[in-house]
Amino acid sequence: MIFDEMNKMTTQNSLPMLGITGYSGSGKTTLLEKLVPQLTGLGIRVAVIKHTHHDVNIDKPGKDSWRMKEAGASQVIMTCDRRWAIMTETRQPVSLSYLAGQFDSALTDLVLVEGFKQEPIAKILLHRKGMEKTLPELDEYVIATATDYPLVQNLPDLNINDVPAVARFIQRWYEEKCGQKNENFAK
Repeated sequence: MIFDEMNKMTTQNSLPMLGITGYSGSGKTTLLEKLVPQLTGLGIRVAVIKHTHHDVNIDKPGKDSWRMKEAGASQVIMTCDRRWAIMTETRQPVSLSYLAGQFDSALTDLVLVEGFKQEPIAKILLHRKGMEKTLPELDEYVIATATDYPLVQNLPDLNINDVPAVARFIQRWYEEKCGQKNENFAK
């Protein structure tokens, strides 16, 4: 498949996505690490997409999967009894919607996205008072901010350190987005 076509693809099982954005050092990964078990405890099956500016390579030089990739395989799946991973070589970046479409909707209710701040998806913008950079301008997709200081604005401002409250906010947003309560939510 040509990668331009991959970027244009939409999925039949499109999952709701919520971005967690902010400057480096704002606590995106730390918040996500704490949110995943909170949301899971609320009955929401969470998947995560993380954008990185570093090269991603789960292969180890000399191992069989690495050798297949080096031999020219466009994709390599590594599998064991408990998990599997697929590595795909691309000539250009693929779209966020294509990446989200790779998740199994039978196993996932919500995709949390770290990075991809320019994507037109709902997002929570993180900021901390000790940061050198001021709060970035809010775009139309920001549904809330999460800070460690009071912020007066027309959007909900969540306490970045109150992870259960952030999780409940996401749960309410998810219920509104889906138009009903998720059958997996804990009572």
